[in-house]
Amino acid sequence: MRRSAIAGKGAFATRPIAPGTRIIEYAGERLTPAQAEARYPDDDARAHHTFLFAIDDEVVVDAGVNGNAARWLNHSCAPNCDVVVDGRRLWIETIHDIEPGEELVYDYAYVLPVRHTPALKKKYPCHCGAVTCRGTILIPKRKAR
Repeated sequence: MRRSAIAGKGAFATRPIAPGTRIIEYAGERLTPAQAEARYPDDDARAHHTFLFAIDDEVVVDAGVNGNAARWLNHSCAPNCDVVVDGRRLWIETIHDIEPGEELVYDYAYVLPVRHTPALKKKYPCHCGAVTCRGTILIPKRKAR
């Protein structure tokens, strides 16, 4: 863990890592979507920032409570990792070779139930610096998982 050019802290490889390697589980307190919304209400005056990750329509993991280092992996529009759902657990897994010193990143692929307007996209900015950067962590709804 160290300072990241993308945002705040980031996680960086200390050795070469092969594709398909499970790096770490995304851990934290398990909540219902209603509990997560009550804990982190959307506030237009504040920038979006939580450590929430929905497993499905019933379970949301809040890595801000009892979480681990997985919460520090940043978003990138050109990811080298992906999130794998295995039962009721979330794993960060590499999708290609990673060199020592490379930041471990995945596409947050954040989707909102409302239209992704330009103003909304600015509320969820991306600073990954990738050639393919969308400028937002929101993923176009047509590409949503």
